[in-house]
Amino acid sequence: METVLLSIHLIVAIALVAVILLQRSEGGALGIGGGQGGMMTARGAGNLLTKTTKWLAIVFLANSLLLGWFAANKRGDDAVLDAAVEQTQQEDSQLPELPAVPEDGEG
Repeated sequence: METVLLSIHLIVAIALVAVILLQRSEGGALGIGGGQGGMMTARGAGNLLTKTTKWLAIVFLANSLLLGWFAANKRGDDAVLDAAVEQTQQEDSQLPELPAVPEDGEG
């Protein structure tokens, strides 16, 4: 399930960047759309790109929340803290015995 969500996330992110760059630039910065030519009218294309951007952003945010929820609720043997505790316990069992110190303090 996570693989499918990650694939969708990647596709939506690329589509979102493409749709944002296709929109007409208001301030003359990075936008591509500038001429009057094209299949659609400027207003119709603007509305379509705006609605597409809105829905792609909604899907992107929902997908991000789902991926975060899956990551937070993932329980398995590969948990970082569990692996660290197991490693510490294994290292403790592999240490050699410490020599005993005599009671009178002379060695």
